[in-house]
Amino acid sequence: MEIKIAGLEQLHDAAKTFAQHIGENTLFAFRGNMGAGKTTFIKALCEVLGVEDDTVNSPTFSIVNEYNTKHHTTIYHFDFYRLKHYSEAIDFGIFDYFNSGNLCLMEWPENIEELLPDDTVVVIINVNDDGTRTITI
Repeated sequence: MEIKIAGLEQLHDAAKTFAQHIGENTLFAFRGNMGAGKTTFIKALCEVLGVEDDTVNSPTFSIVNEYNTKHHTTIYHFDFYRLKHYSEAIDFGIFDYFNSGNLCLMEWPENIEELLPDDTVVVIINVNDDGTRTITI
């Protein structure tokens, strides 16, 4: 499935479309170059899913942020950019998060590739030549 985003004004509509296709999946690995919009899209998605928008930010330094939705569910937002080795994720209990049944949204999953369960949904965000974005699920 592909979702096109021509500009920021379409971001929430794109996030709504994405949310409608989550289904029973809980693990999402967001791939894209630096500046592709991974954090921006995840923020919009979290807002659509009921997280207060001012609480969503990049977990670059904390590695994981936990958000509670108004629907009393939990979303985990990971940024593995700073990890030097996948064993660091094991050390902080990554499998507990994966097995929690809660939504796990991961940036820079390449840094823990060896640990990603087979049912992880890969989401690729590409910046097109004209500056638009294409999200491929």
